Amino acid sequence: PQHLGYELHSQPIAENILTKYKDNPKCLNQNLVLPILSNQKMNEYLKEISTLCDIEFDLTFHSARHTFATTVTLNNGVPIETVSKMLGHTNLKTTQHYAKILDKKISEDMQVLKAKFNTKLQTHSKSMNY
Repeated sequence: PQHLGYELHSQPIAENILTKYKDNPKCLNQNLVLPILSNQKMNEYLKEISTLCDIEFDLTFHSARHTFATTVTLNNGVPIETVSKMLGHTNLKTTQHYAKILDKKISEDMQVLKAKFNTKLQTHSKSMNY
């Protein structure tokens, strides 16, 4: 296995999961890649995982999708069209909602950076006038 378990038996974990379910009856009958659970059942499993991992906020299927769309893909340069397809959106405008969240976060982060630079500039200016 490679660093942090991203590969198992020289095959990426995602491929192992896809291989595991390729002959699953539900997948075959419904033409699915993975057997999809109801949101309620998925949220029950996520709650169990968060309890076992001492995560102190509610994990939900919605929050997992949101994190995948923003933190995992868009923040790492995956094109919005690709993210849209992965999320199963038929309209790119639906996916653009995630990009707007990123734009707001970028703006907030840049304001913090600007404040830090202003503080350093003021400190440097004061030290030059002694």
